[in-house]
Amino acid sequence: MRAPVTTTPPHGAARRRRRGAAAGAGAVLLLALLALGPFSRLEPNLRDDDVFLDQIERRALRYFSDHTDARTGLTRDRAPFDGSASEAPASIAASGFALTAWCIGADRGWLDRDTAIQRTLRLLRFVDASAAQHRGWIYHFIDSHTGARVWQSEASTIDTALFLQGAILAREYLDNAEVSRLVNRLYARVDWVWALNGGRTLSHGWRPETGFIPERWDSYSELLGLYLLAIGAPAHALPPEAWSAWRREPVAFFGERAYVSSPSLFTHQYPHAWFDFRGKHDRFVDYWRNSVDATLAQREWSASLSGRFSSWSRDLWGLTASDSARGYINWGGPQGPIEWLDGTLAPSAPAGSLPFAPRECLAALRRMLAVGGARVWGRYGFADAFNPQTGWVSPDVIAIDLGITLAMVENLRSGFCWNHFMQAPEARRAFALAGFERDSPDRPFRSPIVARAIRLREHPELAQSALFNATVVRRPHLPVPSAVATVEPGRAPAPNPQQ
Repeated sequence: MRAPVTTTPPHGAARRRRRGAAAGAGAVLLLALLALGPFSRLEPNLRDDDVFLDQIERRALRYFSDHTDARTGLTRDRAPFDGSASEAPASIAASGFALTAWCIGADRGWLDRDTAIQRTLRLLRFVDASAAQHRGWIYHFIDSHTGARVWQSEASTIDTALFLQGAILAREYLDNAEVSRLVNRLYARVDWVWALNGGRTLSHGWRPETGFIPERWDSYSELLGLYLLAIGAPAHALPPEAWSAWRREPVAFFGERAYVSSPSLFTHQYPHAWFDFRGKHDRFVDYWRNSVDATLAQREWSASLSGRFSSWSRDLWGLTASDSARGYINWGGPQGPIEWLDGTLAPSAPAGSLPFAPRECLAALRRMLAVGGARVWGRYGFADAFNPQTGWVSPDVIAIDLGITLAMVENLRSGFCWNHFMQAPEARRAFALAGFERDSPDRPFRSPIVARAIRLREHPELAQSALFNATVVRRPHLPVPSAVATVEPGRAPAPNPQQ
């Protein structure tokens, strides 16, 4: 029997990123799980890589078709793995991924283009007129039928940004006049300056009962897309200095890899679903290379734990925020203690990193399919998570995990999201204002953040050196900006001379 999804607000270390509550179904015996054998009860042609990736995408698209409200266009946060009806509320991030799904489906010929336009318009019209929001920031969880706020959730900065990225992609790809007008209006109404709450970095969100959430987007995480949208915005934009206001830390080391870290792999994936960081860098970090290193470091780290989890290997790995037998957990690695790990793996970890390490991530997904068989592969593709140590399988799938899987599989195969999203003037403007430049084969880029961490690791006594510390790339003081002049929606504003 499927354990019911809780109807209380989620809490804990998932950084308010989502979450309908996690489910905790009864364990299934590992022996029974493995007895299914490789590909047992699955389509024989899934052995072909292109067919396998095709099926991952099509099944993820099916989720958004099945669990998007026919009247409002809002997509439920999660649903049962077996395809039965969902009782979860909608999430605005899930709805942004739905917009991305409609575009991919239309481009692949799996969805009629007119249908994709109508589904997109249905959501945009509803969000514009009826979805609960405050100063343009849409509430994290909302009722899928009414758009009303649920669970006392926050008006979420990061989740609104995920929605906007899907909306901008739809505007650029569908090339429909009404879609463009609605996306431009929704983007222009977001008050980025207000969300600073008098500080230098954006707040996680706001609640009418308590005001701003104390936590800020002030260190490396999935925040890249949030700040780029803010800097490139058509109204209430943040000044370019906002890009330097957050910390690029900590630097993690595993084997020969050193990179700016956030343990859970989704943080290295989400910005890359739409913004194309390939072949460019700012003055701090090459973010594409950084995500490659984070992905491969987690693979090697997972293999190093095979003494603790006998099933883990270089071909069976993957940790990101996911369901588990103990609830929803925001786990990752290599950083942090291993005592809280229980052997659970999340297919969206390697799936969302496919463009960064195609061979290694595809091998992991193949191994997950071979080990889990039909118990982990169903109507929507992979279950959200499973534990090859105990046989536990999540009874649910989660929309944003399927969404990042769909977007990144398609980016691997065709670059679709990057190619269309980067046509947006706001995206190009944001990269320019943030100081990105193209890589040069004559002048290989080396991150000063990572270089300094390596130097300190080799010579810890330098931490006390004033001369050494004076070479650190400092964050400039970011004044609280005044409102930036509103410009015609859809057109990137000229730089404000007062910034």
